[in-house]
Amino acid sequence: MLRHIGRKRNYKHNLRLAVLLCFTAGMVNAAGFFAFSVLTTNVTGHAALLAYKLATGNLRAARMVSLWLLLFLLGAFFPGFFVEKEAKNQKRGYTIPIILEIIILVLVGSFGYTFDHSIIKTEYFAGSLLFAMGMQNALVSTISGSVVRTTHLTGMFTDLGIDLCTLVSASQKNTVTVRKKITLRLVIIFFFLTGCIAGGYIFLQCRYFTFYLPAAVLVFTLFYDIFRIRFSKMMHRIKLEKTTTVAENR
Repeated sequence: MLRHIGRKRNYKHNLRLAVLLCFTAGMVNAAGFFAFSVLTTNVTGHAALLAYKLATGNLRAARMVSLWLLLFLLGAFFPGFFVEKEAKNQKRGYTIPIILEIIILVLVGSFGYTFDHSIIKTEYFAGSLLFAMGMQNALVSTISGSVVRTTHLTGMFTDLGIDLCTLVSASQKNTVTVRKKITLRLVIIFFFLTGCIAGGYIFLQCRYFTFYLPAAVLVFTLFYDIFRIRFSKMMHRIKLEKTTTVAENR
């Protein structure tokens, strides 16, 4: 799901990635908004907010929003650079960015109770989540070949509209690929929205401890990918041994 890149990657890998990490991003988006009144999974709204702060002369707030944009950019830069640098070791290439994201979410969950609505605390908490979400979005985009994006829906709704138009106008022979694309878009949208609903509801009950849940999903994603590969290799080895034994007995 995570370590397969390029030709080794298939449709099922992208579906699993979309289910787990879109749900995670949705939770962080809603919980971050409930906790810090900041959307932490995209930068489009922050660009408009930056323009508003500059136009009204609120330079302190404008500096804060500029910092968020920069942190999201730095977050997006880190995994792309790291995956490319560690191309020979794909496991470490995706593991370290996800571990860093887990650490950020755990720290926000652990120290979120200190949030006092001050600009400095808002910069710290919202900025760290923006960095984490920029990192996740870039990592998933790099791994999936820009097929899956987990932190926003604007592009997904646009692509879905295009694919639906293509499905209506395409010949019967060409609909299989288009249907798969539509299914993937719908999975991304559904699990992001589900994550948002779950994140908002759970935050009302558990407050800042809510951020532990997306961190736990990321931990599960890591271990699932690692142990699933090991299990597949073990089963393949057992089959080879059985085949060899049968051949020798003959």
